[in-house]
Amino acid sequence: MNVPAPRVKLTYEDFLQFPDDGRRHELIDGEHYVTPSPNTRHQRISGRLHLLIGNWLQEHPVGQLFYAPFDVVFSNIDVVEPDLLYMSNERAAEVLTEKHVRGVPELVIEIASPGTRRRDETLKRRLYERSGVTEYWVVDPDVDVVRAYRLSGEGFGRPVELSAEAGDALTTALLPGLEIPLARVFADR
Repeated sequence: MNVPAPRVKLTYEDFLQFPDDGRRHELIDGEHYVTPSPNTRHQRISGRLHLLIGNWLQEHPVGQLFYAPFDVVFSNIDVVEPDLLYMSNERAAEVLTEKHVRGVPELVIEIASPGTRRRDETLKRRLYERSGVTEYWVVDPDVDVVRAYRLSGEGFGRPVELSAEAGDALTTALLPGLEIPLARVFADR
């Protein structure tokens, strides 16, 4: 009987050797994933979210916001580059280094694309959940919807689905008072 050889798990040291080729390289459970550069709509949405949250943070300096490419090292075999991530000043003092985040951000935002949608909703969601990310937003530009997963007990509860069509706005207990109308996020339709 042929028993398949165990797969070798890549580590952060391997990750550091990946080429700087304009693609997003990530490790999830030691497996290498490569994503092409984002498309125009993805960049517009990412830019709007960064501006809306960033401008709010300038008025309420309770934390820090970062955008890709910026490594989040959860473990030696789990290294990702979320589109956007937020950490309170207290958390940043614990996990922010000169090169990357080594630990758990409080809010992670991924903008789904045809090449990442399945991974964002499965592998990455499970990674963020088991790592203790407080909130995970999956932005779906195809249908102008955001699914907000929030940590409840030991895992994410059922996602709250918000849509631009319904006139919904994103809010989070992590940033009390911040309200982001989805019509502004998906304004280019």
